[in-house]
Amino acid sequence: MNGTPRPSRTDPLAPPARRDFRLLLSGAVAAQAGSQVTLVALPLVAVVELDATPFQVGLLTAAETAAFLLVGLPAGAWLDRMRKLPVLIRSDVLRCLAVGSIPLAAALDALSLLQLYLVALVTGVATVFFDVAHQSFLPVLLPRERLVAGNGAIETVRSSAQIAGPGLGGGLVQLLGAPLAIVADAAGYLLSAALLARIRAEERLPAPEPGRSLRADIGEGLRFVTRHPLLRVIAATTALANLFGAVLMAVQTVFWVRVLDLSPAAIGILLSVTAVGGLAGALCAGRLAERIGQARLIWLAPLVTAPFALLWPLADGGAGAVLFAVGGVVVLFGAVVYNVAQVSFRQGLCPPRLLGRMNATMRFLVWGTLPLGALLGGAVADAAGPRAALWLCAAGFLVVPGPLLLSPLRGLRDLPSAPPDADPDGGPDADPSGDPADRPADRPADAVGTDPLDIRTP
Repeated sequence: MNGTPRPSRTDPLAPPARRDFRLLLSGAVAAQAGSQVTLVALPLVAVVELDATPFQVGLLTAAETAAFLLVGLPAGAWLDRMRKLPVLIRSDVLRCLAVGSIPLAAALDALSLLQLYLVALVTGVATVFFDVAHQSFLPVLLPRERLVAGNGAIETVRSSAQIAGPGLGGGLVQLLGAPLAIVADAAGYLLSAALLARIRAEERLPAPEPGRSLRADIGEGLRFVTRHPLLRVIAATTALANLFGAVLMAVQTVFWVRVLDLSPAAIGILLSVTAVGGLAGALCAGRLAERIGQARLIWLAPLVTAPFALLWPLADGGAGAVLFAVGGVVVLFGAVVYNVAQVSFRQGLCPPRLLGRMNATMRFLVWGTLPLGALLGGAVADAAGPRAALWLCAAGFLVVPGPLLLSPLRGLRDLPSAPPDADPDGGPDADPSGDPADRPADRPADAVGTDPLDIRTP
């Protein structure tokens, strides 16, 4: 793969590559810290400042994620034709300008729900390009054998930000008000762009393929995912989890404010406590995969942890926040462990030239259900109350492991992999049609990485 020269498996990472990776990681810290503040502040702007209904809050959540349905597939094809680093920087700058318009409009007494919807949509489009480019840029900085450690570090950063960020966000909202607190998010994106701009890794422009159409590139990514039996079931499971996870995201703030009567500071603390489950999942996933097998871990993680979603609609009274947090900690632990195991499999399976299209195709399939779930959650909460929507969410989480339990994964301990340069349209490794158990499982059991956004968790 083009980019920084790769050291051997036993050599330490070269200093330039180490520096570039630290800049990438530092940028992730800045962006994640800011976005966690907005996780608390943006729905509170809608609920408290603009008195939005549950359906209107659901529509806001849908606008945040609709971009994966609108541009998810072509984004991967476009990114496979361009350098990834400039895309990362421009996406951060665009997100900074979009979220920065909220406190400005509030100061001018011109803030409206329509602006929140537009900001959510623009930020979502930028996030599509940023996330797909980020997944595809990491292998430019690190050799294949170091992707596990690199992805693990990024997931640890994200999980740590989820612990510290919401508490900070709740405190800022309590102190400054929800619109002004969003300034922290704009500053985080701006700092991330500045750090990424300092990366010096050589990233060559992908060689053009004469006569190759965008439609053909999109089709190649779709075929790679849909023709692989394990990728198909992973996509179906993650899409189902995100559908019901979006129901939760659409109604949780309304439930906390209008049913549990929590203050912004208490909401921030609740989200921070819940995020401990994600950090624990990131730290434990590698050892769990080594002990019980990567394939088994993919279906065991949601099977064991999903029932704890039943604690969300049961939350009530003075202990309601505690009950909600316990359910969130366990479900988030399972979601991160699942992500760590299945994304590592995808990274080892996919040829480098298809990384952008594979990631974009998976994102289109698994994030495309998010706006649908958000609209569903908002509609149910409007008609029957937020607690009814949480019961729907909990019931949905119980059926999430179903596709995995009915798949060939049940018979595997470790996952098969394909040669890194395999053609997705030719060869059993890239486009398997037989039993996955008949193919070599040559990927190490502890070779796990992460995608922080496959299952999106609040």
